[in-house]
Amino acid sequence: MRDYHVNIFFSEEDGGYIADIPDLSHCAAFGETPEQALVEVLRAKAAWIEAARAEGKPVPPPTFRPVIYQASNPHFSPRME
Repeated sequence: MRDYHVNIFFSEEDGGYIADIPDLSHCAAFGETPEQALVEVLRAKAAWIEAARAEGKPVPPPTFRPVIYQASNPHFSPRME
């Protein structure tokens, strides 16, 4: 089973790490370390999915993969929006 891709990056503006899940609109979290940001975004993911289901809204399947994976998988096709 595939899981959602998580991006983690340092934000000078926020003075810490931001983690987000591109497939889940506005699902992001902050942490003082990359590990803390990951823990927080996994909590946010669970809350996002729970809220969507409670509202009867669709939960998108995990489809996002960074472009860099194209080099290692010639059959990869990036999602176009």
